[in-house]
Amino acid sequence: MSNFVDECGLNVQGGDGGAGCVSFRREAHVDRGGPDGGDGGNGGDIWLVADHNIASLLAFRDYPHRKAASGNHGSGKRRHGANGKSEFIAVPVGTLIKDSSGNILADLSSSGSKWLAASGGKGGKGNSRFLTNRRRAPTFAEQGEHGEEQWLKLELKLLADVALVGFPNVGKSTLISRLSAAKPKIADYPFTTLVPNLGVVRGTEEFEMVIADIPGLIEGAAEGKGLGHQFLRHVERARVLAILLDLSAYDGTTPSDQLVILLSELNRYKPELLDRPRILISSKSDVAMHDTLEDSLRVSSVTGEGIQELKYRLEDLVRNARETEISPSDEVIIHRPLPKGISVVKDGDVFIVQGRQAERAVSLNDLTNIDALEYIQSVLEKIGVNKALRKAGVKSGDQVQIGGLHFEFMDDDHWID
Repeated sequence: MSNFVDECGLNVQGGDGGAGCVSFRREAHVDRGGPDGGDGGNGGDIWLVADHNIASLLAFRDYPHRKAASGNHGSGKRRHGANGKSEFIAVPVGTLIKDSSGNILADLSSSGSKWLAASGGKGGKGNSRFLTNRRRAPTFAEQGEHGEEQWLKLELKLLADVALVGFPNVGKSTLISRLSAAKPKIADYPFTTLVPNLGVVRGTEEFEMVIADIPGLIEGAAEGKGLGHQFLRHVERARVLAILLDLSAYDGTTPSDQLVILLSELNRYKPELLDRPRILISSKSDVAMHDTLEDSLRVSSVTGEGIQELKYRLEDLVRNARETEISPSDEVIIHRPLPKGISVVKDGDVFIVQGRQAERAVSLNDLTNIDALEYIQSVLEKIGVNKALRKAGVKSGDQVQIGGLHFEFMDDDHWID
């Protein structure tokens, strides 16, 4: 089984918040001690962090679930529960994060960039938080929120200076083994390479460049034929394209025909790829059956013909590409989901209020407590739930649901039953 994985699913779940505590001071010689219940701790968050030491998404193939620790519950004497520990999950640089519908959420294209994948739930407030001049002995507290949970799709797009592009069995793996210290699988049949190989090539004056051996493309790859889409996306971030043309193609295809097909596939996949600096390489000159294509460099990975010249040309192209591209910002870009407001949807005869603020307002430990219900009513009015319900068309007698609270709407000052 391959140790390189460039696509996977990931389930992330933030930790749950701890519950607030209902407690009153109980000390000798203190009559009717006030409320002293502490708050629950916040649940831990899930962060995805780009790490240049991680090469693939292999860690998620067999273990796709990640959950942060939950917060501890509050206790008496205003002792707050400890926050749950957040999880920082390392992914390769170049990881693209999508939701279950395929929408792009974040692109971790530089080492150290991170994205908040799932927020931990907020800890519940203890009863000491609900003390007011009117409410001297609150007998309710908040439950902790549940942590956010979602399924994500991770896709890896390799970051390389040079991408070797060509037909199957054109000699890419052999060439990368001659240019670098990489040791890819090499055999004399098509589709030997099923995953990208990376090699570091050292040039002059301690110059280094990363070369990616992209698995062989076939006609129709841009439409997904074979594994075209999986292979082509690794070409997207290469600074330079090295187009390998087989002088001894096993099916008799001429180098000029190969070039037309390869450029056509790149153009159909992403037209801007044709604007990248590129070099044409006529490969397998030691067993050539066709003439070398004009403007291409003739090489042989077996005899070493043209290898040193190829290194020099690639180095020049990569140096120029690095100098002309826009320098990345030193600031780490952090992507966060946008906060959600309050919305109302109708499911049959029930009006369902959605939104973190509203759900938190009703997350009390005792919904039969009259003081708790009065508190809920005032908070929902303050954050605009009543207004949103009326805008959605709710009328007296209609059923409303907010989190775990179900009630009949009454269009007056006492509408929670």
